[in-house]
Amino acid sequence: MKLPSKNSPLIRLWTFLLLCLTLLSTQAQEKPNIIFIMTDDQGYGDLACHGHPFLKTPNLDKLFAESTRFTNYHVSPTCAPTRSALMSGRNPFEAGVTHTILERERLALGLPTVAETLQKAGYATGIFGKWHLGEADAYQPGSRGFDEVFIHGAGGIGQRYDGSQGDVPGNDYFDPTIRHNGKFVKTKGFCTDVFFQEGLGWIHEQKEKPFFAYIATNAPHGPFLAPEEYKALYRDKVDNKEDMAAFFGMITNIDDNVGLVMEKLEEWGLAENTLLIFTTDNGSAKGSKIFNAGMKGGKGSQTEGGSRVPLFFRLPGMTKPGQDLPHLSRHIDIFPTLADLAGEDISDLGLEGRSLITLLRDPSAEWPDRKLFFHGGRWPKAGASGKFGKGDSNPDSYKNKKYAVRTNKWRLVGPKELHDMENDPGETTNVFDEHPEVVKELQSAYEEFWKKARPLMVNEDAPLDVEKPFEANYLKQKEEGGIPNWVAPSL
Repeated sequence: MKLPSKNSPLIRLWTFLLLCLTLLSTQAQEKPNIIFIMTDDQGYGDLACHGHPFLKTPNLDKLFAESTRFTNYHVSPTCAPTRSALMSGRNPFEAGVTHTILERERLALGLPTVAETLQKAGYATGIFGKWHLGEADAYQPGSRGFDEVFIHGAGGIGQRYDGSQGDVPGNDYFDPTIRHNGKFVKTKGFCTDVFFQEGLGWIHEQKEKPFFAYIATNAPHGPFLAPEEYKALYRDKVDNKEDMAAFFGMITNIDDNVGLVMEKLEEWGLAENTLLIFTTDNGSAKGSKIFNAGMKGGKGSQTEGGSRVPLFFRLPGMTKPGQDLPHLSRHIDIFPTLADLAGEDISDLGLEGRSLITLLRDPSAEWPDRKLFFHGGRWPKAGASGKFGKGDSNPDSYKNKKYAVRTNKWRLVGPKELHDMENDPGETTNVFDEHPEVVKELQSAYEEFWKKARPLMVNEDAPLDVEKPFEANYLKQKEEGGIPNWVAPSL
C-alpha cells in the first residue's frame, strides 16, 4: 500500500490536529493548581512567624519564609461575611450576608462564584471543611461551582440555630459525621486531620485538569477541643486554662497538616505548579489578649485586630520567598486574583476588587488608594429565639453602629473615632477632631456604600420557621440505609 507523502493534505491535517492538541495540553499545564487554606478564628498574631511568644507553628513559619506575604490584608470581622466575599468577590452586605445565622448567612442566589469561574477555566473544584453560606440544596457548594464536596453543616460542627441552619445532631470535633457529595459518612479522627486527609486524597487523584482545593477548617473556632497531645503543649503557658490550651493546640494541629500538604506537594511533583495560599477568616477569637501583633481588637471588632489577617502566597516563579507587600488589600480581591491566574475574563461581573497578581508580577505597579468598608452586622431578627430576637431588626437602625472605613492612611471607626494608621497602627489616639475634612470624606463614602448595599440585603426577612435541610437529609439517610464509615484516602 502506498503511504501518503509528507505534503499530502491528510498528513498536513493530522500534523495540524496534533499541534493543536499539544498546544491545548501545554496551556492546561500552564494553569497552576490552587490550594486555598483558610482557618476559622485565628488572628494575625496567632502565628510564631508573626512574633507570638510561645505558639509553635514551624510549618506555617516555613511557608511564611517561602512566600510573598500581603501584610495589609483585611477580611470581615466574622466568618460567614468573609466567606461570602471570597466566593462572590463582593462586599458581604452586597452578597446578602449580614450575620452568621438566622438565614442571613446565605450567599445570595444568582451571584457567580469563584468556583464556577474556575470550573469554566477548566479546573476541577473541591471544598473540604466549612462552607457556612446556606444549608438548602440551592445554596450548598455542589450548586455553587464545586465538583467535590466534603463538609460539615451550619457555622460549626454540631451547631444549630433558628432557621435552616443545623449540622448533624450531636456532631463532634472527634469522629465527625460529614456530608460527602450529598451522602453522609462517619469519619474517624480529629476533624482538622480528616478534612486535610480527604482534601489531599482528592488532590492526588486529579490528573486531567488543574485543581482548586478549598480547605476551610472549623478550627480553632470554639468549642475549644483538641487532641490531648496538642493541648499538653500549652497548659503551662496559659495557667492550665483548658480552652486556651485547646485553642493553641488546634493551631499547632493545623500547622502539622499544612506541613503534610507541603510534604505531599513535593512528593507528588506538584509544588512547582501549585499556588499554595494560607489565610484566616477574621481576627482572633481567643489569642488577641495574649499576643495581637500590636493591633487593637479581635474577632467581631471594627478595629484593625478584627480584620487584618495573614495572607501568604507561594507559587515558584511568581512569588518571592520572604517578600512583604504592604499594599492595602481585601477579601474581595481573591476572586479577581484567582480568575486572573486562571486566565478567565470576569470584567463583565462588575467587581470592585483587584487582582493581586498585578503586585506579584510587579510590586511597584500602580495600586491606587481606595476606601474599604467594614460592618459588624449581627443585628436582631424578629421571631428569633433568645437574645437574637430582642431589639429592633431594621438594618437601617444599625447603619451608624459597628462600622469602619479604611484607606492606606486612615481608619474611621464609627461616627466619632479616627485613627492615623501610618503613625498609630495600634489605634491608641483618636484624631477625629483634628481632621474634619478626612472624616467628612470617609463618612460620605460610607453613606454611598450603605445606599448601594441596603437593597442587596436580600435575606433580612427570610422566614425562620423552616426545615433544616442538612439535618433532615442526615436523618432520612440514617433511617433508610444508615451512615457508612468513611474510607480514609491512602496518602
